[in-house]
Amino acid sequence: MVLTTLSDIGIEVQIWTMPQEVSEPIPFDQDYQHAAYDPEYAQRFWRILVQVDRVMTLFRSQFIGKSSPVHFFWGSFDLAVTRFSGRRAPEHPGGVPNMADWVTREAYSHEVSSCGFWPGGGSIVEPVFYAYAYPTPERFHDYPIQPTEAFYSSEMQEFILPYEAVRQTDDPDAMLLAFFQSTYEAAANLGHWDRVALEHYSKLSVGTY
Repeated sequence: MVLTTLSDIGIEVQIWTMPQEVSEPIPFDQDYQHAAYDPEYAQRFWRILVQVDRVMTLFRSQFIGKSSPVHFFWGSFDLAVTRFSGRRAPEHPGGVPNMADWVTREAYSHEVSSCGFWPGGGSIVEPVFYAYAYPTPERFHDYPIQPTEAFYSSEMQEFILPYEAVRQTDDPDAMLLAFFQSTYEAAANLGHWDRVALEHYSKLSVGTY
């Protein structure tokens, strides 16, 4: 109906039905393998996204430099928010499965610190929060971050915080904000970002300038 309406007003739309960021994609209109739908778990996932969006929005509000909105990637099915230093980054090597390299290079044209929530997939068998930087500063993986349940994944090349750890803590907001803030500070401090110019000072900070 949407496509028909657009066509009626002279807008012809073509949609590429091939999934991205997966190794063995099946066009959506031909995929009967992944057709299961469980309303209860779909509702649970939606409730997680609503709460994570709330915390990410709070985290985003402390940054006065350029940042993305809190946004959902349908390719990898993760919710993310990204901060930018304002400086150009080295050209990204590309190589993301079934994604054109020019897309990745445009996405990472400038230095970023990004964090998000991912329901998992492949070798990651549980939902996780993640954080990474591009380009990755030296000693990034050794930077002391919070909380203690978080760790650096050499395979993923990013910091990981299991969702289950956040779910079971007495103060999920505080744990999640500590993870987002400390991993951002790892990127900003090691990458020599101009934090005084980019940040709005608040109690969210867990490090020093």
